[in-house]
Order: sequence, then structure tokens, then C-alpha cells
Amino acid sequence: MKRVKKRQQLSGSRSVNGSGSGAKREEHVSWKKQKLVDIHQALNSDPVDIETLRRAAVSEGGLLTDDVRRKVWPKLLSVNVFELPAKPGKNVRENHKDYNQVLLDVRRSMRRFPRGMRVGEREVLQEQLIDIILDVLRRNPQLHYYQGYHDIVVTFLLVVGERMAIAMVETLSNHHLRDFMDPTMDSTKHILNYLMPILEQVDPELHGFMLRAEVGTIFALSWLITWYGHVLSEFRHILRLYDFFLASHPLMAIYFAAVIVLHREREVKSSDCDMASVHHLLSQIPQNLPYEQLITQAQRLFDSYPPTLLASCAALQSRKSVCVCETRATDWTAGRKTRREQREERVYVTQDAALQKGGDRKRRNEAKEGERERRRESERRRERERAMKVIKVSITYGTMIGGEIKAF
Repeated sequence: MKRVKKRQQLSGSRSVNGSGSGAKREEHVSWKKQKLVDIHQALNSDPVDIETLRRAAVSEGGLLTDDVRRKVWPKLLSVNVFELPAKPGKNVRENHKDYNQVLLDVRRSMRRFPRGMRVGEREVLQEQLIDIILDVLRRNPQLHYYQGYHDIVVTFLLVVGERMAIAMVETLSNHHLRDFMDPTMDSTKHILNYLMPILEQVDPELHGFMLRAEVGTIFALSWLITWYGHVLSEFRHILRLYDFFLASHPLMAIYFAAVIVLHREREVKSSDCDMASVHHLLSQIPQNLPYEQLITQAQRLFDSYPPTLLASCAALQSRKSVCVCETRATDWTAGRKTRREQREERVYVTQDAALQKGGDRKRRNEAKEGERERRRESERRRERERAMKVIKVSITYGTMIGGEIKAF
């Protein structure tokens, strides 16, 4: 009898627990179903309810499936799905100035394709990726290719296909990504300059630590210009962020960079307060981030500290900088550089930090400037001497007309 009672109690407890977990699963499924219903209603409304689609893309879970993304992503970018550009012709690669660099970048992008994909299928997609990039650049000569652009394009290719990817990438390149596609990095550096003012508003202590470490913001460059496609290994996480970014302000990617740094605040503060240590820590982005939590936090930060509020602070960042690296986007796939090379290439010293180091640095800078001025004066003197020799020669062998020597 005791055994029978125990069995009944166990079966009863199992049924209760089972019903509890089952209720949670049903609640989760019903939540997803309701979200899909709302998305389809927004798509079928006339006109399309863009605001509902944006809310769906930003809220928990994003757009849920690739089938939904294929329908919603073009709407978020106002792409006309009935007038898609033709597939690139065979001549798209002829005499294109960026072909060799694009080819190298795409050939090195194998990890961006799904694991287990057949080699032949992947090679076809890589050829399409090259053609999409070159076609968009050919159609928009004002745009300039940068390393990392292919990490964004491949995401759209894998989700929406070749023709739709061309239309979406072209729109995105002229809007969200436009600053990255200038001939120089000036606009990109300006966007990076928003990172420190955001940190200063939320966590002044962390902001001060990073200033003392002289780490700058170059660690977030690959995050920003690839929309995190280059640094995240799970494709589902990349897709979730693309849902968020496509439905948000073009600067949202830098707000997301800020919440990643804030999320790792303890790690940063416990590291050595020097550029090499902090840069190395932050450049290794964790793969197990709480993405939904960070997306919510980034949206909250954007609402509390919009770009208009931070614009003046971001503009001042370039004035505080004594030396900012002027190179184009680093080729992160070419191999890890030594810390000394990183220090030489990514020097970022703020004016406040420089003043704290006392007058020695100021005197060294003045001495260096004096040496440079002496060299310039010496060069000018040599130029004058060469000019006098040419004038003397011209008297004998030619004539001077309008300041130019016309030799016989």
C-alpha cells in the first residue's frame, strides 16, 4: 500500500510539473504565433504598417525566421520588390579598380558561410558575392570599397538572394553605411567618437579608466563597419542584430558597442590600465553575450542620449586626440599583430592624459617640432640653391618665360 501511495504521489507531482513546463512552452509558442500574426497583418495592410514592422524587428526575438526577414527587410529599407536590378553581367569585373581586393577578401570569408555547406554551393555564392559588391560600386561611383564591406553583403546574400541583396545593399550603402564608404576614414572616426561620450554619460568611472589607459576607440572599428558580422561566430546572433539595426537609426551600431563595453565594465576595470591590455581585452568580443538584454539597453541609451545631444561632445573628441591612426580599415584576417605594432598603429592619446604626464612630454614635443622645422628650413635652402643653379644654366642654354624655363 505504501508503495502504491508513493507511486501515486510521484505521478501526481510529475503531472503538475509537466503541466507547468507545458504551460510555459505553450505561452512561448503563443507569443511567437501572435508576433507572426502581427507582422503579417502589418505587411498586408495598405499602406504597409512600417512602424509595427520596426517594433517587431527591435522587440524580443526580432523577426524570428528568415522567411519573415525576406519579406520585412526590404520594407524597412523602402526597397521596391517589383523592380529589382538585373543580375550583374559578365563585364562587371572588367577593369574594376577594386576587383583584386574584393576577390582576396571574399576568398578569405569561408567562415561566414554555414557549416556543412557543400564546397560547390559555397563557391557559387562567393562568385555572386563578388559580383554584387562590384555591381553596387559600379552603379554608385561615389562609394568607395572598404575591407569589411563584404561581411555585411554576405549576410544579405545568404538571407534574401542575389537580386534582392543588390537592391538592399545599394540602399544601405547610400544611407546607413554611407559614412564608411568615403575616400578617407574621417567620417568613420567621427562615428567612433560617439562611443566615449556615451560611456561618460552612463559610467564616468569607466570612462575615466579608459581615458587613462589611452585605449581610444579603434577596438570597436571592426564591430562598427561590419555590423558585428566579422566578430560574431553564430549566424543567428548576426541576424538578430541586423533586425535591430535595419529598424533603427544609422548610429545604433555605436550605441550597441557602448553597451558591450558597459556590460564588460568589471573586466575592463580589473585589467591593467594601459592601452595594450585594455585594447586586447575589448577587441576579443565574447560570443555568449545576452543579446536581447543588450539590445534593450542600447535602445534605452539611444532614447536617453540621442545623437543630437552627444554631437558636440563627439566633435570635441577629435580635438582631444593628439594622434589618431590614419590608416584605412585594418585587414583583421591577415594575422594577429604584435602588441608593439598595435601600439604604433593605434596610438590614441587624449590631451587631458598628456597633460597629466607633466612637462617632459611637452618639452619633447617642442624639441621634435623644432627639429622638424630645422629640417624643413634646410630643405627650403637646398631648393633655393637648386633653383639658382637652374637659372644660371637657363641663361646660357635657354630662356625663362613666365617663371618657367623653356629649354632649347
